[in-house]
Amino acid sequence: MEALPSEALAQVAQYFQVLSEPTRLHILNLLRSQERSVGELAQLCGFSSANVSRHLSLLTQHGFVVRESRGNSAFYRIADESVYALCDLVCGNIARQFERTAQERAAFVATRR
Repeated sequence: MEALPSEALAQVAQYFQVLSEPTRLHILNLLRSQERSVGELAQLCGFSSANVSRHLSLLTQHGFVVRESRGNSAFYRIADESVYALCDLVCGNIARQFERTAQERAAFVATRR
């Protein structure tokens, strides 16, 4: 991100803002293995089809997913799988933070015995 103009930084921030909603992350995770219809995603997420459709619309608008109509149904699939590398990187970082915190707490408990 070195020396990016303000407009580019705003686009990067918008990209991360789309990923900042847990429901959208859940949808992306469900699409990791296969394409799915709105109804199927709604059922698996436990949300209404209207709610899932709103999230899918935003994900489509920002290029995370691709929509394909088949008959009366719309199916969604991942447009760019690099989003998973980013999510895996973040999850690994969070896991390492949890491990450090657990080790610090364990050391504290050990000194009290």
